[in-house]
Amino acid sequence: MGPGMNPSRSFEVGKIRVGGSAPLFLIAGPCVIESEAHSMMIAERLAGIASSLHVPLIFKASYDKANRSSISSYRGPGLSDGLRILAAIKKRTGLPILTDVHEVSHVAPAAEVCDVLQIPAFLSRQTDLLVAAGRSRCVVNIKKGQFLAPAEIANAVEKVAGTGNEKIVLTERGTSFGYQNLVVDMRSFPIMRKLGFPVVFDVTHSVQLPGGEGKSSGGQPEFIEPLARAGAAIGVDGVFLEVHDNPAKALSDGTNALALDKLRPLLEKITRFAALARESDAAAAPAPRVVEPRAAGARKVERRRWRAR
Repeated sequence: MGPGMNPSRSFEVGKIRVGGSAPLFLIAGPCVIESEAHSMMIAERLAGIASSLHVPLIFKASYDKANRSSISSYRGPGLSDGLRILAAIKKRTGLPILTDVHEVSHVAPAAEVCDVLQIPAFLSRQTDLLVAAGRSRCVVNIKKGQFLAPAEIANAVEKVAGTGNEKIVLTERGTSFGYQNLVVDMRSFPIMRKLGFPVVFDVTHSVQLPGGEGKSSGGQPEFIEPLARAGAAIGVDGVFLEVHDNPAKALSDGTNALALDKLRPLLEKITRFAALARESDAAAAPAPRVVEPRAAGARKVERRRWRAR
């Protein structure tokens, strides 16, 4: 909880706890499953780094990127093979798993494997998809559309919460600023936290330049660290980072991915900011009111004064 940030509810995601006063958690992994061996390697490396720094980790990877800029772009292995790979990663690492769902028909099979179903930003107003994700009983991570003001995400929350599922996470990934550019308005975090759910900063997609390479998106990865530091300092509950061992060779979103060898130093910095934000909030919180019992003699005097009126 940063300055001006309302407290969020807290709940379990697999073996980790998110929200409330819990430590900063990390959602990380490659944009898309490139192969089982590659995704497994990334997951194991991420698990080792996060564990050594005591950072709660959710592994993410998409079995299908249905919103690529070009029809010729790589989309992933598909639902069946993708979920099989994610299940293998979950079994080997024990990490909670997040993946995108783009269609209502994918929700049920994805929910059998994954702990978190993610609603892509472009689909954050799709009522049927939001309701189906809510009914799955999985945690639902709603990415705020690039076309939405922060307060408007309340409508998406209502669609999920209306199913009785209040295990909801809200993610900021930037707002359309101009042609092929995004901007992150830091006011969005306290605004979204007023809804009472954990908020996450998707840093790597926030430095994306949508469609900036013509048939694919560009990016400005040099801004990953300053934005991540800012988000941690304001008191976000979690940070989302797409990570790749060789971003230049990544099959999707490599231009805005964080190089794997840069993850540890980045986490070392931003976890300090996050801890300071939580300590500051705890110190600033009003102390609980303590009512001191009055002595019996004082109560007798008070009763006499009342009778004498």
